[in-house]
Amino acid sequence: MRSIFWFLWLAAVAVGLALLVGDNTATVTVFLHPWRLDVSLTLALIVLVVGFVLLYLALRGVSIVRNLPAKAHRWRASQQERSVYVSLLDALIFQLAGRFVRAQSAAQHAIHLLESMEPDVMGRQAQWRVLAQLLLAESARSLGHAERQQAAMQAAVSETASDAASALEGALLRALSWAIEDREADTAHGWLKQLPQGARRRIQAIRLRLKLAQLEQDAPSAVDTIRLLTKYKAVTPSAAETLLRGLLKQALAQALDREQLTQTWKSFDARERADPGLVLHCLERWQTVQATGGEAEEINAVDSPRCIDEWVSVLWKSFGQLTESRRVRAVRCLVAHLPERAADWLPRVEALQQSRPADAELQFLAGQAFMTCQLWGRAHWMLSQAVRQLTDAGLKRQAWRSLAWLAEQRGDTQEAADAWRAAAHCD
Repeated sequence: MRSIFWFLWLAAVAVGLALLVGDNTATVTVFLHPWRLDVSLTLALIVLVVGFVLLYLALRGVSIVRNLPAKAHRWRASQQERSVYVSLLDALIFQLAGRFVRAQSAAQHAIHLLESMEPDVMGRQAQWRVLAQLLLAESARSLGHAERQQAAMQAAVSETASDAASALEGALLRALSWAIEDREADTAHGWLKQLPQGARRRIQAIRLRLKLAQLEQDAPSAVDTIRLLTKYKAVTPSAAETLLRGLLKQALAQALDREQLTQTWKSFDARERADPGLVLHCLERWQTVQATGGEAEEINAVDSPRCIDEWVSVLWKSFGQLTESRRVRAVRCLVAHLPERAADWLPRVEALQQSRPADAELQFLAGQAFMTCQLWGRAHWMLSQAVRQLTDAGLKRQAWRSLAWLAEQRGDTQEAADAWRAAAHCD
């Protein structure tokens, strides 16, 4: 269809020219003293058109010749840019394919091309340099060349161009990840300090901070980090709960004195404070700290803090839902505090035991509380009932010892001897 329109247009032009010059008798006179030149108007027009075309073609040819060096330069730059792209793509593909030697060679070739190029020849040239150095460091790490990896990484993070900020942050995050994998905590802290403040708040950086805290066994920092990840919904709720529970237990185990333990407990939220498992860990750690705290701890051992009352209140409320092993642990912890708190706890212990009369652990706890409050008869009755049903060897041995002591107080040497003998045979 287009060719038909072209044909019609050419036909129209031919008809017009024929009408214009067919009967045109006009002449053009050119006076050039002492000569006079008469030519037809048609010839004059043809000469003008042909002259204009020749002049245009001549000027166009001169312009093309003058622009040849610039075109050659642009062509060489385009070829270099294409070579850089190909080398970086090869380095990435070889790295993913496990061909680390070839990946290293391709990355080095890309770096050589980028360094030989003039500034601003290639778009985002600084970012490409950082990427090439990062690929070189990655391949060197895969080959076990630590010095080459460090040199490439230092070259990557030393880029100062403003358009390489994002690539620089990526290189720093990668270096931080490698340091954590190599378990080099000091090196990881150095890379972390170089991260911009905005990059430290990103999810990837927070995850790396969590790994670093776990590497250093810094449980409080790890707890804060996992809570931040949970807030950003960067981990699933079930995984966050499992990980947070383990970190909280680790934080409690790292408390070296009662003040640190109290501060750690205060950092828990309301849901965590209502967790009987964590409460048990708090009570057990309190006993461990108190046992290893020296004279200063022993002098102040009578001063039970408010947090102990909170822990015990949680245990009272959830005692019926505890497993057997946790009930045994809870009873041991409570018995350890009976010497200073038996008078205050006796009504609650008695009420709890009466609500669960068949519970051997509660019978044992009530017997110990009665004995501490010098209610010998009730203590003997409860312990005699408990010792028949207790399955934990430690509690059973302690119950027999208490029965032996009560028998000695009554002067019944035979019953005391039998109780001591039964205590010795508990295993």
